[in-house]
Amino acid sequence: MFLDLFYGLRDAGVPVAIQEWQTFLRALEEGLHGSNLLRFYHLGRACLIKSETYFDAYDRVFARVFQGVEGAFGDEITERVLEWLRDPKNFPNLSPEELAQLQHLSADELMQRFLETLQQQTERHDGGDRWIGTGGKSPFGHSGQHPTGIRVGGQSRNRSAMKVAQERRFKNYRTDMALDLRQLKVSLRRLRQLTRTGEATELDLDETIDETCKNAGEIELVFRPPRRNDVRLLLLMDVGGTMEPYFEPVSQLLTALHEDHSLRDFQAYYFHNCIYDDVYRAARMARADAVPTGDILRRLDSRWKVALVGDAAMHPAELLEPHGNIDPRRTSPTPAVVWLQRIANHFDRSVWLNPEGPAYWEGDTTRLIRRLFPMFHLSVDGLTQALHALVGARAA
Repeated sequence: MFLDLFYGLRDAGVPVAIQEWQTFLRALEEGLHGSNLLRFYHLGRACLIKSETYFDAYDRVFARVFQGVEGAFGDEITERVLEWLRDPKNFPNLSPEELAQLQHLSADELMQRFLETLQQQTERHDGGDRWIGTGGKSPFGHSGQHPTGIRVGGQSRNRSAMKVAQERRFKNYRTDMALDLRQLKVSLRRLRQLTRTGEATELDLDETIDETCKNAGEIELVFRPPRRNDVRLLLLMDVGGTMEPYFEPVSQLLTALHEDHSLRDFQAYYFHNCIYDDVYRAARMARADAVPTGDILRRLDSRWKVALVGDAAMHPAELLEPHGNIDPRRTSPTPAVVWLQRIANHFDRSVWLNPEGPAYWEGDTTRLIRRLFPMFHLSVDGLTQALHALVGARAA
């Protein structure tokens, strides 16, 4: 099993050398892991990983190699509960009438009932309507169909969870990607608004001729400021969750913008699902990376262009309710829709780039966001239309 970890990391592109591997084995011989899977996980990461760039690859390989091994992974949710939830059963879909009869809970009620249920439950549960389990009509667990629930473990299927009770680890979009679509950079050339600013260092030939003629043939040189791109762009990117399949195209966009040195100014921030009180400089969304959204609105004037990138797919409560953030640790009293409205009102021009095709834009949250921002597909053609909306005539 240990060799599976070593070769799995090498196959995933993690540069693990023999020296690091021997250090790891020596630490195990000395019992530094303490016969605890969580400590074993951190010991392996400390010995084998040289850069935080490879943390995500290490997590994926570790989870694959040691899946099913008992241990403690969280403080609030015990491993026993997570073990119950690893193998969801196949349950029949509920009818629309049955779904309509399920109780809709607010975020506060949902969290309170979840914590109470977590304390009371003592065994595995599948297919019911109360306990934390898999399938069925319970609002807690995963692979069920409750319209307002907390997903515990498992994978997102219906995008209907109001909260997700697990650690959220995302990775930054790349800025060093070699683009294979030259059309993307060609499209970004439309992000231009040339104005003459700065010192007068460029010879104005026409005015020089006119002034020379007026001066009876004595040369009179006239200078003017050079033409520069006056576009300042704010990029706000959804990361993680349902955006993971679109890591490559968003990385291509971010790479192209970083390499476009003609922009007067460029700033990029991350969010997950929707924008709340803070956005983040890095996808890990640590408190040290947080930037208050209100500070951005106060600091950047209305001439900045804004491009939001995301699939606009989330539980309606995330968009419309106070404390709607899917991560219970990052809730805020201001609903996300209020922040989106403030962004749309503050900046003269803003667009929403959706990596999903227009055929998927009929969800409730997507339709509401389209009322605030003109939405375009994250493709070469869609990007061209979005840039025209930012620097040309407004999109209808």
